[in-house]
Amino acid sequence: MNTEASPTAGFDLQAPAEALPLTDEHLVERIVEAALLAAPQPLGLVQLYALFPDERPVARGSIEQAIAKLREASRGRGIELVEVASGFRFQVQRELQPWVSRLFTERPQRYTRATLETLALIAYRQPITRGEIEAIRGVAVSPHIIKMLEEREWIRVVGHRDVPGRPALFGTTRAFLDHFHLKSLDELPPLAALRDLGELEPQLPLDAPLPAQAHAGAAPDPSPRVDDDAAPEPTP
Repeated sequence: MNTEASPTAGFDLQAPAEALPLTDEHLVERIVEAALLAAPQPLGLVQLYALFPDERPVARGSIEQAIAKLREASRGRGIELVEVASGFRFQVQRELQPWVSRLFTERPQRYTRATLETLALIAYRQPITRGEIEAIRGVAVSPHIIKMLEEREWIRVVGHRDVPGRPALFGTTRAFLDHFHLKSLDELPPLAALRDLGELEPQLPLDAPLPAQAHAGAAPDPSPRVDDDAAPEPTP
């Protein structure tokens, strides 16, 4: 066998953790960069520090310093290092996404107006029940919409309203924040700016008081109209 032809020839997969000179700040930066590029999801500081063995830990603050350097180094490049709710990740610069998206045959899924309005109400009024969403929108919420948002892990049940029937209370998740490039709910755009967003255009009184019947767990109409666009929209 020609060992020179093998990419792992002479490379001991168990050796690096013991051999690394972790006082080398540039090496720590390279390790953090490699981990963020290899990870399928964002990595938090705890996870990044856990990359280094307990018997040879890196100095406190070294990971944060590495992240700051990597973030600065990515300025003006095709990728950027961002912080979202779950941690840090590399992603394509937003202005370049239309070009990069051509690499993928599957087109991004489009969401119906009913879906986006339901998601917006959960995001801005959480915790909120399905009946309260229906009271604001004036139409019944399709079970498909709630199921789809749960399957995407954008919303979850966070409790139950203390009224007859104990309806489920919905709230958003870290996956929701990650998808919309947010670190926390505090970074949601102000309500006045929503109509300027291409992805989310609910024309709803999100900051208005809920109707009294909504607090009682009932919709405003005993047989409310169901959204015409409640069915999933096909991907173009």
